[in-house]
Amino acid sequence: MNRDGVTPALGDDQALRLLEAPPAETLKGKRDRAMLAVLLYHGIRREEVCKLKVGDIQSRQGVWHLRIEGKREKIRYIPLAIAAQRLLTAYLAEAKHGEETDGPLFRPVKNNVGKTLAKPLHKASVWDMIRLYTKQIGIAGTAPRLGVHAMRATAATNALEHGADIAKVQEWLGHADISTTRLYDKRGSRPEDSPTFKVRYE
Repeated sequence: MNRDGVTPALGDDQALRLLEAPPAETLKGKRDRAMLAVLLYHGIRREEVCKLKVGDIQSRQGVWHLRIEGKREKIRYIPLAIAAQRLLTAYLAEAKHGEETDGPLFRPVKNNVGKTLAKPLHKASVWDMIRLYTKQIGIAGTAPRLGVHAMRATAATNALEHGADIAKVQEWLGHADISTTRLYDKRGSRPEDSPTFKVRYE
């Protein structure tokens, strides 16, 4: 667990366990797996996940993308990760609203109050989902503020650690200022990169 910066980022093992935590055979489990993949592979905000419509999965130059409506209604297009694409396909096949391009992508699986399911998932429901599965895999209390934003921090940190250009990550996250993106750049603080380990007395 990385505790630097404003929000904790999950380690690779924790992220993989979280992706596999929802049951693969239920509609809710399929939805939650797809939503976790969208969060962990694309670094988008909770509000952006809730705003996604079915028609926001779009092919551009032969590659599937997510059309994201960010802050101040700024639109950006993010290539869709293969793992997320597979989970979204499984979810939509089960949910049976894949043809409703103007309809919300992620929806409640039950609604005891208004009975309607053709509405966007509420932001609080995304928070509850994260808390449920982080608790289930035993990492809920391992860091303060381990909530939905930690998924964004995890995606950004992971991309940077694997060589993504920081300016591209800024654009990907929809940050107005690159100094915000730098909060996720932990490459300079890895102990294994310290000059300590370059010292040799031979």
